[in-house]
Amino acid sequence: MKMFPVAVIYSVVLINYLTLALDNGLARTPPMGWMSWERFRCFTDCEAEPDNCISAKLLMQMADQMVDGGYLDAGYEYLAVDDCWMAHQRNTSDGRLMADPQRFPGGMKPVIDYIHSKGLKFGLYGDVGSKTCQGYPGNEFYIPLDAETYASWGVDMLKIDCCYAAASVEGIEVMGFFLNKTGRPFLYVCCSCANPQGTYTPGANTCNTVRSYMDVQDSWENVYQIISFYGDKTEEFIDAAGPGHWHDADMLVVGDYGLSLNQQKIQMGMWALFASPLFMSVDLRDIDVESKKILLNKEVIAISQDPRGIQGRRMFKFSVRQGNVEGWLRPLSPKGKYAVGILNSNNFGWLQYVNKTLSDFGLSNQKGYDLTEVFTGKKYGPLKPSDELILKMEPTSLFLAVAVPLS
Repeated sequence: MKMFPVAVIYSVVLINYLTLALDNGLARTPPMGWMSWERFRCFTDCEAEPDNCISAKLLMQMADQMVDGGYLDAGYEYLAVDDCWMAHQRNTSDGRLMADPQRFPGGMKPVIDYIHSKGLKFGLYGDVGSKTCQGYPGNEFYIPLDAETYASWGVDMLKIDCCYAAASVEGIEVMGFFLNKTGRPFLYVCCSCANPQGTYTPGANTCNTVRSYMDVQDSWENVYQIISFYGDKTEEFIDAAGPGHWHDADMLVVGDYGLSLNQQKIQMGMWALFASPLFMSVDLRDIDVESKKILLNKEVIAISQDPRGIQGRRMFKFSVRQGNVEGWLRPLSPKGKYAVGILNSNNFGWLQYVNKTLSDFGLSNQKGYDLTEVFTGKKYGPLKPSDELILKMEPTSLFLAVAVPLS
């Protein structure tokens, strides 16, 4: 098969005046699902760990858990495998990508068919460079063919990376164009290379979601670093996000090893305030009951999925002994309703007293508001804008409430 570099394909697309804009009608609210990377990485030794290697067995078991565990009913509809699903070489007869024959003995399509039979949608990983980040075959030179292959398998979501790519942004745009040409709607999930020079624009209308910052890791320090980045870039981020295109703060590590329960609530709640996609990366076969409750919390998911699609902003921040106290606000529907977040990152080991008014968040309805904290169900109010909200917050914890205006 004759191969063409991305630059040549991109030039042909432009010469023919073909639009590169994403037009798939998807992700009107932040997408939700499960993704393999953070929890299972690139582990491919199925002899050593038959239950934990990237394989057909793992993906089908996770599909079962997403349905039986109530995750699909809660809105987590995509099941996505990240890097390392491929064979090390393409099919020599037609140049097409292949799933690893030992770990996916029937190929990828039977796995996708099984996942579809459970009512889920399937996501796959690719790379517009010559290789993926872990050294498997990339899409460079094969973008039109690979888009066709993904569509023929029934893929619903493509997460695209750009390791080993000389023209990463152009490659992402070209892949988006050829995905559209297949006629199949692809949720298009782009890594941070779609965001050159810190412009913070989700893929310039090319991607449904675009990673905004560093990879998430299973640690509180990393999670809070991502939160701080969003707070520092509040004004730049908000205008670029909305239905169909979202800033992606990366996967949820709720239920993994590194976060306390309070810190898991912080990540879940802050990702909802960010209007970030919610992609779990946890072993659903063996998840702690309390972590599962966090992931399935209907009130937090409702904040995430609010149809207005307005990203939350940091309203204030002040230093305390070993951390910060931050106030966050996200407008909800109907107009006048808000999600109010107070984040305490102080890890000194004592209760942090917080005394704020709703006017500190910019809330101004003079008749007041009723507040309901979403993790505990505790009621506060009615509170007028000048009334004090006094909290005693545990170390590294989040107060997240929905404020409903009184008429």
